Amino acid sequence: MTVPQIWAGVDIGKEHHHCVVLDAQGERLLSRRVLNDETALLELISDVLALSGETLWAVDINHGGAALLIGLLLSHDQPMVYITGLAVHQASTAYRGQGKTDEKDAFVIADQARMRKDLGQLRPGDEIAVDLRTLTARRTDLVNDRTRQINRLRAQLLEIFPALERALNLSKKGPVVLLAGYQTPAAIRRSGASRIGTWLKNRKVKNAGALAETVVEAAHSQHTTLPGEKLAAAMVARLAKGVMALDAEIAELDALIEARFHEHPHAGVIRSLPGMGALLGAEFIAATGGDMAAFGTPDRLASFAGLAPVPRDSGRVSGNMRRPRRYHRGLLRAFYLSSMASLRSCPASHSYYWRKRNEGKGHKQALLALARRRANVLWAMIRDGACYQALPNVIATA
Repeated sequence: MTVPQIWAGVDIGKEHHHCVVLDAQGERLLSRRVLNDETALLELISDVLALSGETLWAVDINHGGAALLIGLLLSHDQPMVYITGLAVHQASTAYRGQGKTDEKDAFVIADQARMRKDLGQLRPGDEIAVDLRTLTARRTDLVNDRTRQINRLRAQLLEIFPALERALNLSKKGPVVLLAGYQTPAAIRRSGASRIGTWLKNRKVKNAGALAETVVEAAHSQHTTLPGEKLAAAMVARLAKGVMALDAEIAELDALIEARFHEHPHAGVIRSLPGMGALLGAEFIAATGGDMAAFGTPDRLASFAGLAPVPRDSGRVSGNMRRPRRYHRGLLRAFYLSSMASLRSCPASHSYYWRKRNEGKGHKQALLALARRRANVLWAMIRDGACYQALPNVIATA
């Protein structure tokens, strides 16, 4: 990237943005409120580039309402940096005045971009990475919705049939399917284990006979009909069907994510790392864009994932290491879960994990240490375009 002559800070909003342009001395060359519309944004870009062709753009949001502006700047080959909203808020306290306006925020963004040299260039990623970001974000929403729906289902079932709520593991498919058809003790006793087992088998539920025996046993422990049972049972059935619909949509998304992930040029390299399946690999690409050049070193990748502890020393207190406050939660999740899965399939990971446990670290600490090591390995694999190979000497000394 060439040395910029002017800096354009943009405070992102849903309907309007505010742009402030500064020169090398921090003097304002332009300040404008602009509609989040293609024509208006193209006019803004043209006016800013008319001031200088060597412009560095800075934004405080890198998705959502900023997507159109970022897309237009990419099409004009304009360099961009991203400053978090928290960083802008903290920096604004050092500027004169206590008021908060879009114009002041845009000025702070531009001035921070002018003074700071540690800001990484914004790289939204290729089309596959953007698609995976959309798909994985939607999947996360659906999983969270499913968790909330199951909690509501448990609460509703507890009001009319606590023994059944206690006996069923609603994180599995079979019990949810059962509740779509049977909710009350009397209905379960009338049907009996044989009829319920056949009903479950017809709906492709595993271990249908054992599940049927469990619910019939729970039904025989309660003979009291509680007030409002009929309506509550209908609500239980409705909630169970809602969970089943979410399960079907999640399964459909998983297939889309896996298919799109395999189209990425680094998919084979990422999948070769033990424990890194298609879903976790997709989350890795969604978080990083799949381009390790954006990080420069494996240490920066680990820091972005929250795997590199930072010191919080003061006075005589030293060696106080803590996880950074700002890191990508999705990327940390991908490394953590893949590390946990690798313990069953990778001798090197298993050996390294137990070496850390023997050093006195707990389970979580040892897993995080393993995840940090695997971040280095994955970064090097993608850099070299080489698949993972478990060498005997590496396993022996891990």
